[in-house]
Amino acid sequence: MRVKFCLAAAAATLVSAHAAADVTLYGKANVSLQYTDKAGDNETELKSNASRIGVMGSEAIGSGLTAIYRFEYETSIDDGDKDGQTLTQRNIYLGVQSKAGTLMAGKFDTPTKTAQGKIDLFDNLVGDIKNVFAGENRVNNIVQYVTPESVGPFTAKLAYVLDEGGSNGDEDGVSASLAYNADALYVAVAVDQEVDEADVYRLVGAYQLGSVQLGGAYQQATYDNGDDADGFFGSVKWRLDDHWVLKTQYGESSSDFNDQKTLSVGADYVFTKKVKAFTYYTQNDDSINNDGDYLGVGLELKF
Repeated sequence: MRVKFCLAAAAATLVSAHAAADVTLYGKANVSLQYTDKAGDNETELKSNASRIGVMGSEAIGSGLTAIYRFEYETSIDDGDKDGQTLTQRNIYLGVQSKAGTLMAGKFDTPTKTAQGKIDLFDNLVGDIKNVFAGENRVNNIVQYVTPESVGPFTAKLAYVLDEGGSNGDEDGVSASLAYNADALYVAVAVDQEVDEADVYRLVGAYQLGSVQLGGAYQQATYDNGDDADGFFGSVKWRLDDHWVLKTQYGESSSDFNDQKTLSVGADYVFTKKVKAFTYYTQNDDSINNDGDYLGVGLELKF
């Protein structure tokens, strides 16, 4: 009887703490079986695609202020080895939120990266937009301000990236974006200055036309080595019914030193809002690295 009472008391304490602190445990498991043909070498492998687990929450601290936090880590569910570790850091921050906006600091995606919205339909797979676009950065030592929801459909983000004697030649960087999101239309502009050794200017747009989503982006990038790269990206997603979704995307960029292209087609079968099966074919072309063809099928579960 004492054991049952202790367990009940512990459960009640956890529930009470959860309610007081507003804690959310979340995650995603994504794994695919992928066939790769690269430079004449064929391989079939099991891939963990940015599988992760995280906790986030908030705590009211008075005077209209709320402390917020997130701790998110990636893990490889295929072999347990993520860059030689079991867990690696993704987006992690601590911040304060008020009617005037949100101020946060830590390691997380820059405003330029998040400005892509949902136009990348093969995010975290081999057809990811990062194959052709610079600016897809998750950086250390970043401090960011985000405007409040009270400004309506507009969201502005301004981030300062401290290099702290790192790889950017002691140059601190700035990343900023302005996005409009209302009804069926999403439009964003973003800029990086001295972030990951590059200056980036990006324009993104997406439009929901019934069951079809159209997306596109144009970008100019200048690297510290003097190389300039112009690129564009386009995607189409068609929801056939409650279960089937067809999607395709294409992107390319060209510079003095390298030309890159990526083409992907695929389909999702949605079981529920949290579980889907998917298949994809991707062709990546790179004038420096070997070209590759990829065919995969996988399963994703969110919680």
